[in-house]
Amino acid sequence: MQKDIHPDYHEITVQMTDGSTFTTRSTWGKPGDVMKLDIDPKSHPAWTGVHRLLDAGGQLAKFNKRFSNFGIK
Repeated sequence: MQKDIHPDYHEITVQMTDGSTFTTRSTWGKPGDVMKLDIDPKSHPAWTGVHRLLDAGGQLAKFNKRFSNFGIK
């Protein structure tokens, strides 16, 4: 293996959306950093089966206003 070409591989803590944590090794951040997840297997619709509509920047409201006259409810 060549020297000084590989990234630093160290331990970090990953915090899930429910507050639980686990330790893993990664090249992300610095040793001892905490990675806080916004979406994880406990909250993602692909694993939970629960779908929620998230209105990012009013896009959903803008869509509903634009197409409200089509008579589909």
